[in-house]
Amino acid sequence: MTRVRVTAPHASPLTQARGASKPLESREAAQESDVGQVFVRSLIRSQLRLALVVAGGFLLILAAFPLILVVVPGLADARIGGIPFGWLLLGAGIYPVIGLSAWLYVRTAARNEARYRDLAGEQ
Repeated sequence: MTRVRVTAPHASPLTQARGASKPLESREAAQESDVGQVFVRSLIRSQLRLALVVAGGFLLILAAFPLILVVVPGLADARIGGIPFGWLLLGAGIYPVIGLSAWLYVRTAARNEARYRDLAGEQ
C-alpha cells in the first residue's frame, strides 16, 4: 500500500483572507523538505490538540448544566414563564457557550496557522 498526500491547489481561507506572503510553489517546496514535513506534522498535531481541548471543555460545561440543578436546591422546580428553569438553561443558556467555544477555536486555529507560516517562511 502506498501513501498518497492530497493537497489543495489553493491556500486555506485564513491564508487567502490575510494575503499569503509566500508564493504557492515555495510553500510546497518547504513542505517537501524534512524540516517542512516536521512543521506540517506539528501544525496538524496542534490543530488536533486544539480541537480536542475545545470539544472537551464544551462537553464538560454541557455536562455541568444539569448538575447546577442538582446542587442548587429548589432550582429544578423553578419555572420562568411557565417553562422549567432546566429547560431554559439547556435551551437558551447553551448558545453563548457554543459561540464562545467557536470564537476560541477559530482565533486559536488562526494563530496556529500564522505560527506555521512564520516558521515555514524562515526556511
